[in-house]
Amino acid sequence: MDSIKKLTDLFSAFPTIGKRTAGRFVFYLLKLPKEKIEELASAILELKNNVKLCSFCFNPHELVGELCQVCQDSGRNKKLLCLVEKEADLISIENTKRYKGLYFILGGLSSFTKSDIDNLRIAELKERIANPQKFSLPAMPAHAGQAGFENFTEIIIATNPTPEGKSISILAERALKEISSPGLKITHLAKGLPVGGELEYADEETLESAFEGRK
Repeated sequence: MDSIKKLTDLFSAFPTIGKRTAGRFVFYLLKLPKEKIEELASAILELKNNVKLCSFCFNPHELVGELCQVCQDSGRNKKLLCLVEKEADLISIENTKRYKGLYFILGGLSSFTKSDIDNLRIAELKERIANPQKFSLPAMPAHAGQAGFENFTEIIIATNPTPEGKSISILAERALKEISSPGLKITHLAKGLPVGGELEYADEETLESAFEGRK
């Protein structure tokens, strides 16, 4: 296969990247010195080799141990859990510096096919709600002094106000109600977020208001 076409096809598989933008990437790379290309290739390999998913929330990290920085933080409210679609949503919420609970990344939907829906981490979510201690205590470094995870008292469904996000929200809430225990509160972000938008692109003030007005 032609090298330009092959790389264009690879870039086109990236989210939100069309053929035209992918082609621009390829021709930009052609203008770079060989050492810059090697640096890029090396960085991609390091990303794949060094980054792992948190054993509890699936957030990518490079820390020692199985838990990410958020899950290892002893200052977090371990009775509060926020469900998001993707890693970028978690980062956007963290940037508000107002939410102090834990997260769980459900995964997003690119379509409404059965295979896409089956790839959502619904079963994993139910397992963590039923027995959060199973995921925290064995992975915590003995010297760190961090408290283990506790039974959750509130779960915030923070999916995007898009058709896909609403479908994920319905599936997640249905699963939670199947295993919900007395005292478990399920809330949603307030409607301050624009319909059809995504958390990743919302400003911090809008996100903060959405959290404060959740119900």
